[in-house]
Amino acid sequence: MVQRPGVPTAPELVLETDTGSTVMSPGRTYRVGRDPLSEIFLDDARVSWHHANLHIDGDHWTVEDEDSTNGTWADGRRIHAWEIGPGSELRFGSALDGPRAVLLGPPDGAGPAGAAGAVGTAGPAGVGNPSLTSTFRQPTAVRPLPARTTVRIGRDPGNDLVIEDLVVSRRHAELRSLADGSHEIADLGSHNGTYLNGAPVETARVADGDIIGIGHSAFCLVGDELQEFIDTGEVSLDVQDLTVAVDHGRKTLLDQVSFPVGARCLLAVVGPSGAGKSTLLGALTGLRPADRGAVLYDGRDLYRDYAELRSRIGLVPQDDILHSQLTVRRALSYAAELRFPQDTAAAEREARVDEVIGELGLEQRSDQPIHSLSGGQRKRVSVALELLTKPSLLFLDEPTSGLDPGMDRSVMHMLRGLADDGRTVIVVTHSVLSLDVCDRLLVLAPGGRIAYYGPPAETLRFFGFEQWPEAFEAFENRRDRDWAGEYRASSYHHRYVAGPGRQPAPSAPADLPGGRESGTGTGTGTVSPPPKAQSWGAQLSTLVRRYAAALSADRTFLVIMIALPFVMGAMARALAGSALTVETAMNALLILCVGGVLTGAANAVRELVKERVIYQRERAVGLSRSAYLMSKVVVLGAITVAQAVVLTLVGLYGVDLNAPDGRGVLFPPLIEITLAVALLAFTAMMLGLLVSALVRKEEVTMPLLVLLAIVQVVFCGALLKLDGVPVIEQLAWLVPSRWALGAMAGTIDLGAIVPGKLTQDPLFAHDAGVWLLNMGMLIALSVLFGVLVLRLLRRHEPAIMRK
Repeated sequence: MVQRPGVPTAPELVLETDTGSTVMSPGRTYRVGRDPLSEIFLDDARVSWHHANLHIDGDHWTVEDEDSTNGTWADGRRIHAWEIGPGSELRFGSALDGPRAVLLGPPDGAGPAGAAGAVGTAGPAGVGNPSLTSTFRQPTAVRPLPARTTVRIGRDPGNDLVIEDLVVSRRHAELRSLADGSHEIADLGSHNGTYLNGAPVETARVADGDIIGIGHSAFCLVGDELQEFIDTGEVSLDVQDLTVAVDHGRKTLLDQVSFPVGARCLLAVVGPSGAGKSTLLGALTGLRPADRGAVLYDGRDLYRDYAELRSRIGLVPQDDILHSQLTVRRALSYAAELRFPQDTAAAEREARVDEVIGELGLEQRSDQPIHSLSGGQRKRVSVALELLTKPSLLFLDEPTSGLDPGMDRSVMHMLRGLADDGRTVIVVTHSVLSLDVCDRLLVLAPGGRIAYYGPPAETLRFFGFEQWPEAFEAFENRRDRDWAGEYRASSYHHRYVAGPGRQPAPSAPADLPGGRESGTGTGTGTVSPPPKAQSWGAQLSTLVRRYAAALSADRTFLVIMIALPFVMGAMARALAGSALTVETAMNALLILCVGGVLTGAANAVRELVKERVIYQRERAVGLSRSAYLMSKVVVLGAITVAQAVVLTLVGLYGVDLNAPDGRGVLFPPLIEITLAVALLAFTAMMLGLLVSALVRKEEVTMPLLVLLAIVQVVFCGALLKLDGVPVIEQLAWLVPSRWALGAMAGTIDLGAIVPGKLTQDPLFAHDAGVWLLNMGMLIALSVLFGVLVLRLLRRHEPAIMRK
């Protein structure tokens, strides 16, 4: 094995203080100070808030004083920068009795990075993932490989390697020994995938030092041992030079944004409208990757390893991401079904749901419909959904929007508690009422540049204002002022962003284990989308049950759904009378067409646009696009067909249809007309879904529904002669009512009942071939509309899912 160029060779060290010991791994900078977020926290008045840092410099460690008030001392001398190693003794704040720190040699089983047995920047034996040092540090456990040739890994107790993690399938993967002494990893159709050095795999050869990712665990193969590392949630985020531009680079939304976020940190992002807050959120979550720059998830390139790391990121959009008609418990239970493996027992899912309900203080509200909750409580439910899978990073977009000051503070204190429990929380907000509960504040100026990053309490003093409105007014009115330049030149930038010893983004070589290409700083071209869900049928089953439950809980929808076919059917019956005659036949069939169109289209025209935020979030965590659409087709299709049957029977049952010889083309006349109306309503439903996928706002769907009905009436052939009219006839081919009216007219031989130019249309012929053509075209239009809806759904998805 060959050491990679540029990989630090400094050893892991153990730093011991009076409060405990810290294993220092190469690739990280360890801050010392009175700031509780410091890696080495010293609660002593003589120690500065940011006192010093320890970092590697080539093949050795260096301690560097950060201009502390009382100094850093080594060997009785006050130092600024000093080379240290095993046996070094440091004191902070006083050479005689200041807090003491002693450096010891590498922990047992570890050596210099790149030596066998160490999991450092280069990984064991100099191979493996170069970013795992800061993520995992020391192994949680070391598991000797059994003598058998196949090691089964999963959640079931019967596996050789048991992982007690609900996002892991019961039979998740196998590690197999090959004849040449090497190993391969094989995924067993798991729900959330198996990863090798961050890339999803089905079957792949594993080299010594490669990293196998399963759920929140990672396994490093070292000889005949597997070293296990668990992501406990206490992760840091390092944002480096993020840049986003649009209009072919003419407009910059983010301009070289860089800042670090420590573990258990609550960071608020504020700024005037158009400063790039939403763009930054998309770049940090990986949903809309930056054009340039890197986001390091505890040292790992988020864009390159997004497929694996996506399940450790929670995102709560500004709009609610749950069906408001459902109760809190029921909504979370359906979400758990979608996010946990299919083989997870119902009791296991419910236990996790109860756990997050308790964590968010929703016990008293768990059986209430979500729409009946206050704004703050609904936001808690959205957060609870994201906490189901125990994410290490939690992002929230405007969680306090529309809330009163008291509820605003309640939500922010909830986020403070989530961070204290061991998560990194980043919240984008316009509210400045409760910034004091945050550890860090990021202020973006117009143009997507950092105007300030540091403690919230010092922000206004840095800008020279007393109130936040003054600061935001200055951002808007003084756009020529170089806010970012002033911050970069300040001590705040040096202290909180640049910092001595801060490591640059890793530039991993192209021959990473597993054959991956480096993704650092290359934006969207290097982001791997999540693997497709393993069980399409299981997702469809859950989506169908959830959608049916949501519709059945919507009383307004139920009333309209039941009343509409009876009203339209009664109108058709009134026109038809006791028999279809010259005066009544055309009008009765026209009313059936209008009723079928309105029934189907009204059911579906709002259904996609009103759920767009829900769909986008679920799609980002692995929802199948086709399963989602099919759930709509199954539920709405069943309702629509049932309505169409009621509509036709109310309108025509017992009516003399005057079909030739009392028979239809292939079946009894009432059955044929019922089939035509049902298929028309279904096709109109698919057209309604197409409209819903096209529009951006729910408010425009009702006017479009009216327009849709008018088009169906004009182009069905009951009012205008269409046959042989250029352009008009071809346009009518795309109108479902044209073919449905033709099928119904053919059933009763409308031309024989109502002589005239309109009724001599070839599509009205009492002929089996023509009738089947009419019905076949309705089916073809349904399929066409469905394909178009699938493509339009893709347009509304996160950028990462379009690959």
